[in-house]
Amino acid sequence: MPGPSRRAFVVEADGGSRGNPGPAGYGAVVRDADGAVLAEDAAYVGVASNNVAEYRGLIAGLRAARGLDPDAEVRVRMDSKLVVEQMSGRWKIKHPGMRELAAEAREVYPPGRVSYEWIPREKNKHADRLANEAMDAGKRGERWTPAASRAELDAGAGGGGSPVRAEGVGTSATPPVGWGPADAGAATTLLLLRHGETDLTPQKRFSGSGGTDPALSGTGRGQAAAAAALLAARGTVQAVVSSPLRRCRETAEAVAGRLGLDVGVEDGLREADFGAWEGLTFAEVRERHPQDLAAWLRSTKAAPTAGGESFAEVSRRVGLARDRILARYAGRTVLLVTHVTPVKTLVRLALGAPPESLFRMELSAAALSEVAYYADGHASVRLLNDTSHLR
Repeated sequence: MPGPSRRAFVVEADGGSRGNPGPAGYGAVVRDADGAVLAEDAAYVGVASNNVAEYRGLIAGLRAARGLDPDAEVRVRMDSKLVVEQMSGRWKIKHPGMRELAAEAREVYPPGRVSYEWIPREKNKHADRLANEAMDAGKRGERWTPAASRAELDAGAGGGGSPVRAEGVGTSATPPVGWGPADAGAATTLLLLRHGETDLTPQKRFSGSGGTDPALSGTGRGQAAAAAALLAARGTVQAVVSSPLRRCRETAEAVAGRLGLDVGVEDGLREADFGAWEGLTFAEVRERHPQDLAAWLRSTKAAPTAGGESFAEVSRRVGLARDRILARYAGRTVLLVTHVTPVKTLVRLALGAPPESLFRMELSAAALSEVAYYADGHASVRLLNDTSHLR
C-alpha cells in the first residue's frame, strides 16, 4: 500500500507490431486512484517486434507518471504476460534487447515503487487504441498528437469502467523533432560540456574515475575559458552541475565564475572506471589485455580488466543522475560538465539508440552538446560535438 503522503497512479500500457516485426507503436495511459485519466502518450517506433513496442509503452507510461509526481507509487496494468512476468522478476529475460529495455524501465522509479498486474486485453482497450493510432499516424508519415486522439472515447468501458478525464489536466504529446509544442510544457534543457584537455587527452590515454584524476592542461584551461565566453554571451544557463573529478570541476568553475553561478556536484556524472586500463593507450591495452579488450568492443556489458566499469553499468548510473537533475531543475537550462562516456550515454538514451552507438560517436575536448527533455518523458537532441567556440 502506498504511504499516506504518496500519490497512487495506475499506468496502463500496450504496444503492437503489424508484422512482428513490422511497423510498431505503443500507447500508455496514466490514471489516478479513482480512474481519472491524467495523461496519455503514444508514438510510432518504426519497425520493431510486439515485445519491443510493449516495453516502449511501459517506459513511456512510467515516465509520464514520473513527470506528474516522481514520488508516487505506481501500479502497472498490461495485457503482455511476458512484460509483466519479466518485470515482476518471475521470468528470466534472455534476449539482450529486452534486458536493456527492462533496465531502462526500472530506472524510472526507485526499486519497490512499481508493481505489475496482468489484465486481459479487453480491459486494456484505451492503451491498445492509442498504440494503433500511433501506428496509423506513422503509416501516414505523421506523429500522434493528443488533440486528434479518439482512443479514450473509443475504448468505452475497456479500462473497467467509463474513463474519466481529470479536469484541468492535459495529455502528453510526442514533440516534433527539434522543438516542443505548446502543450508539451516548458522543456528542461541540459547543455552537455565535455571537460577541457588534460595532459592525457592528446595522448589518447584511458582516463576514467579510477585513475590519477588529472588537472586541466594549459590548453584545457584555454578551452574552458572559450566555453565560458560562449555561454556567457548566450546568457541562457541557469545552473551549473559538474562531475566530481578535478578536470570537470575546473572547467565548470571557469564557466560558473563567468556567469556568477555556483557549481553543484553530481557523482553520477563521473567518467567510467577503466580498471587496469587507466593511463594506457588503446594500443597498450590491446597488447596487454587483448581478450578483455575484444570482449569490451563486442559488448557494452563487458567491463575493463581488474574491476573496471562496463558501459551498461555507466548507463544505469547516468540515467539515474539525469532523472535527479531533471527533477531538481525542471523547466530550466542546466550546464552539465562531464566526460566522454556520460555525454554519449545521455545522447544515446535521448535518441533511444542501441548501446553499441556509443562506439560510433565522436566527442572532442570542451565540445558542447544539447538535449531538451519534456514533461511527458520525451527528449530531443539539439546539438552534438559542437567545437565552434574553440576555433
